[in-house]
Parts: sequence; C-alpha cells; structure tokens
Amino acid sequence: MTTHRSNAGQGRKKVQVSFVIRDEVERQHRSGVNALQFDPMLNRLYSAGRDSIIRIWNTCAKKQQSPYMLSMEHHTDWVNDIVLCCHGRTLISASSDTTVKVWNAHKGFCMSTLRTHKDYVKALAYARDKEQVASAGLDRQIFLWDVNTLTALTASNNTVTTSSLTGNKDSIYSLAMNPSGTIIVSGSTEKVLRVWDPRSCQKLMKLKGHTDNVKAIVINRDGTQCLSGSSDGTIRLWSLGQQRCVATFRVHDEGVWALQANDSFSIMYSGGRDRQVWATDIRNPDCRELICEEKAPVLKLELTPTEPQSLWIATTDSSIKNWPLKLPNARVSGEYDNDRVRPAFTQADFVIKGGPSIRQYYVLNDKRHILTKDTDNNVALWDVLTARKIEDRGQVDFEEEIKQFFKMVYVPNWFSVDLKTGLLTIHLDDSDCFAAWMSTRDLGLDIPPEAPETKTNIGSTLLQALLEHWPKAQYEDVQDADGQERGSSSHYFSVPGHTPVIFSEVGGRTLFRLLCRDAGGETEQMLLNETVPSWVVDVVVHKNMPKFTKIPFFLQPHPSTGIKPIKKDRLSASDMIQVRKVIEHVYEKVLGQGSDAGSQAAGSNASQEKEPDKEEELSSIAEERVELLCSDQVLDPNMDLRTVRHFIWKQTGDLTLHYRPLSKKDFQSFSKYSAMNSGDA
Repeated sequence: MTTHRSNAGQGRKKVQVSFVIRDEVERQHRSGVNALQFDPMLNRLYSAGRDSIIRIWNTCAKKQQSPYMLSMEHHTDWVNDIVLCCHGRTLISASSDTTVKVWNAHKGFCMSTLRTHKDYVKALAYARDKEQVASAGLDRQIFLWDVNTLTALTASNNTVTTSSLTGNKDSIYSLAMNPSGTIIVSGSTEKVLRVWDPRSCQKLMKLKGHTDNVKAIVINRDGTQCLSGSSDGTIRLWSLGQQRCVATFRVHDEGVWALQANDSFSIMYSGGRDRQVWATDIRNPDCRELICEEKAPVLKLELTPTEPQSLWIATTDSSIKNWPLKLPNARVSGEYDNDRVRPAFTQADFVIKGGPSIRQYYVLNDKRHILTKDTDNNVALWDVLTARKIEDRGQVDFEEEIKQFFKMVYVPNWFSVDLKTGLLTIHLDDSDCFAAWMSTRDLGLDIPPEAPETKTNIGSTLLQALLEHWPKAQYEDVQDADGQERGSSSHYFSVPGHTPVIFSEVGGRTLFRLLCRDAGGETEQMLLNETVPSWVVDVVVHKNMPKFTKIPFFLQPHPSTGIKPIKKDRLSASDMIQVRKVIEHVYEKVLGQGSDAGSQAAGSNASQEKEPDKEEELSSIAEERVELLCSDQVLDPNMDLRTVRHFIWKQTGDLTLHYRPLSKKDFQSFSKYSAMNSGDA
C-alpha cells in the first residue's frame, strides 16, 4: 500500500517556467486525439488530446451548430487516456505530465491531482461495478484507485492510499479490467501480457506470443477471455483459464493500436497504423467487414452502448468521426487481400474537425519573434514577449520568409521552444533566461522621445509580465523626489490573461499550472508561494535585475595607419554597446578631440536642455572623422559589439577592433595623441 499526498510541494530539482502561446479558447484538437469516452445519458463525447486538453462535445448538435461545449484544461502534456465513472459524473485522466487527474465531468473542472507515478501515465482501466480505476505507464507501476475516495479529495485533505501491482519489466502502454474488478491485464514493450487479481494484488500469469509492443487490450465481462492488439500487426484472443492464446487474427497490414468489443464479446472492432477499421466475428474470423478507411492512423475506438450502435474513431490528424455499424457479413473462408475490400461506409454520420498543429519553427535573430509552419502548411509570425500571434502569413515558402525577416543583429539565446502539443510552448530556465538585454528603442516600445536610452533584460521583463497578477509581484508604490507616486519597478509588456503558465522540474514532472490572470486566487497564491523558484522570486518579487554581460575587446590602430600602438590595452564594455560609442571614445580619448567637439556641438547656447543634442552632435562629428573596422570590414555605427563578434569576428578569443581617421588632419592628430589610446570605452 502506498500513501500519497497529492499537492505539488516545492520541487527538489531545478525548476523552469514555461508558457503556451495560444488562443483564449482552443476549440479544436491539435496533434492527435488519444482517447474517447461517450456518455449516452447526456449524448456527450469526451476526447483527450495530445494538445494537453480534454474537450466535451455535444453529439446531438445539428450540422449548422458547433458541437464544441467545453475545454477541460489542467494537464501540461499529452492526455493519453480517460475513463468516465460514477454514471458519467466523474472523469479520470492520465497524462505524460506524470499525473492522474480527477474531474467533475459535468462542469469540467479539475477536482484533484494524483502524483504517484514517476513517469508518463499511458493507460487507465475501469471496473464499473466496483468504481475502481487502475493507472499504468512508463514507470512500470500499476496503481489501483477507489473512485469514491478520489472524488472526496480536496486541497486541504489530499492524502490518498492506493494499492500497487509490481512485477512489470518494461513500460506499460495498455491496461484493461473487467467490470467486476476480478482481473486486470497489462500490455507493454516487454511483448507479453501480465495478468493480476486486483483484489489480492497477486500476479496470476504471463502470456507470451506477441513480437512487439502490446498497444490495446479488451477483457470480457466475466474475466475469462481477453483480446490484445499489438504493433506486430496481429490481434490475439487469450483464454485466461487455459493461460494460452486460442486464436490469432491477421486483420491489419500494420500495427494495431485500438480495440473495442461488444458486450457479448462476439464482435471486435480494430484500427491502427493502416488507417482501416474492421469489424470481425471473434468466433468466425473469416466473417469480417471493413467499416471505413480513415485519412490518418487510428488511435482510439469508442463503441456506443445504445442501439443503433455506432463507432467513434479518433486519429492522429485530430479529427473525430462517428460511423454507423452493421454486423460482419459472411465471407468465403481463406486468405484475401485487404486492399481489394471496399469499406462498408464512405461517409461518417458525424465529424468533429481537428485543427492544424505546429510542426516547424525558426527563432528569428532578434530572439523575440518566431516563424512557424503547421500541418496545413500555413506560416505564422509570433511574438514571444507578448505571448501573441502577430499575423498569419498564409501558405508561403518558409525558407523565403526566414530570409525576408532576417536582420543582422545578434541576441543571445534566452529561451527554448517545444512543439510537442502542437502549440508553441516557451521554456525559461535560470541558466539562459537572463542572457539577453535589448535597448528600449530596439524593442519598439512606446516611450517618450526625450526619455533616455535604457537597456531592458527581456527575460526578467517577461517573467514580470507572466506573474503580474500574483500579489507578491505587485509593485510597491513609492514616492519620487517630487512627491509623485511611481512604481518601484516597471515592465513594458503584458501577456494575455488566458496564457497558461507552467512550473516544472527541468526535464521532469509538472509542479503547478495556472492561467496568468488567475495568479491572484487564494489557492493559486498558496501554490505559487510554494512553487515559484528563487531565481524567479529574485527578479519578480525583489526586483533585483540581472547584471549586464560584459565583453572584453582590444582597440588598435588599423595597420594602414602605419603606427604601432605603444601598448595593447584590453578594454571591457557591455556587449550591447554600439559601435558609435567606441568611435566616440577613439575621437575623444585617442585623437584628443573631446574639447573641440564639445565647443562645436554646444555652439553659442550651452544650456542644460541642449545636453542630449550636444551628445548627438558629438557622435555625428566623431563618425565623420573616424571609422571602426573588424576583420577589415568597416562597421555600421548602429551595430552593437555582440553582433560584431557573432557575424564579423567569428573567432574564439577576445574581439579585436581597429580604428583609422578619415582625413589628413585627423591622421596628424592621431599621430600626436597615439600615446593616449588607453582608458575604458
């Protein structure tokens, strides 16, 4: 027996922050649908998506109506399986985020989270008569759950005791239990079926025969027989009493991923990689019917329990279709070619369309914008800092779009991208998040023209935006010298309130997920206080900004001047400093023209209001007199040093810059002041 407390607690491993850029309401599945459950009482269909969302559909919707009803969002990775319990009142879900979740099925909210598994949870099984659920996955463990106990869990009372079945030697991908809960069977990459008595947790037998992963299992009502579908392309019928395989069905040309059987266990329905769905008479395998051919591999089948029976089919293209059924017709015994068989039906009765999923991305050089291409070949442009899609570019050439948006600017990598759910997920961790600084003007921020040029750490700015509704992150009101109230810190961006924010162990389990706008909720505050890592608290709560990245470089006269420097000084400056600032340094400190430039820039009016103009004039004069080179390439004054190092220097070791005067007069000045080429840029 295992006793487990279901809330997250502070992760012991390094914690990263992630967020998903998406529409406020995601009405279509993306990346595929892994599981289905049908409620005949309410005519509702529940579907579990690889986009991490469970959706509820109205199966009585008319053609002109959208069947979409509600999204159930709490998972952060593929939802691999779902079961509907308690006469449709409760839904249990299993996910690759390592959790099992308990939902109020009618209202669509998550009631509790079970964190007992240590790896992906791939399969669930349900004993209807006992209200018992089993879960299993890649950690090789099977846990048994009493559903009535699970529905009683609350945030303050979240301790649950569970039984476990051990002995699996490999990852479990399929699980089944008969309604009375007397038999449970698991299938795995071990290529065998293992059978237990869940009442005593005793292992009863091991069934060998498949030559690849067992992906689907169905047990008959009394627990005496079971069917298994495998990636080896076969379906096997097992007698649990005789502990052997009694029939092998070669219905499919490729892997079998989904199985269902009618209540009398006389007809089985199967689908998989070959996209075909077959109905087969279990007692007479030559009696079978090709129900339909889907456009994508079949991931799940759900047989409706009421007459006239129909079959819901979920595929990797995210569509869900309902097909009518009829019993298999008698056929001539013997082998025949599936390719020559016409499907019984060519038109589904009900279609729920899936949406495209993002399959390709490219982070632009500004490390703010991302170009993506989806399964419909549509290209889109996204803004990471505001967590929004900027525009759909249509079905255009992806490589050409990348070239069109290219800018010769270098910004360090400060985030990573994940497309597993078919949506754009951005990951931030403390090793890279604060690597990138940008000027407020380069970011295109709406700031007054007279405001001084400032540098913004875009990682810390984004973290502040993601947690702006968390009371601990709110800005304290302080008074400036004029008695005016101002924030003690400021950020320039906001992200949509519906943006999911996820805290998880790096490369591991999810600790907490919430929507950006909900960070002020009582429960959310409590969990944020437990979960937000110190490196995020430091910038979001304490407002401690990261340090600038310094870049060392050498500043030397260009060989064309014929002058050797007296000494080789190693300078250091922010890697964001522009080339024009280095040119100004050469003009003032090396050519000794600072005082002249000051008088020329000031003119007759030396008032304080003209200081910014003086600086601009000085810069302009310096650029007319001096040029800066790297690797014999004249540098654009607007370029910063990190861009010079990345695109032009392209070498290991300290960056080396060369300068040379542009006129004879300045060359003479340079000769005179060549000994003064020291200082700090």
